[in-house]
Amino acid sequence: MAKIKIPKKKLKGEDGHKTFSIRVPDDLYEELNTFASKTELSRNEIIEIITILLKEALNIAEIDDHSVK
Repeated sequence: MAKIKIPKKKLKGEDGHKTFSIRVPDDLYEELNTFASKTELSRNEIIEIITILLKEALNIAEIDDHSVK
């Protein structure tokens, strides 16, 4: 009888994604919760939307090499 190959579960962090925390103001946190509630989306689904928006923000962002701090 032929063997059936079962792939091992990928370890956390090996799925092409990285995890990190961000701090957001209280009002933004509440707005995200309201958005999730109104759209009936889970927090994970909201994070997927935020990821899309972050990618777009990086596409339109421009680094000002002449700015001085």
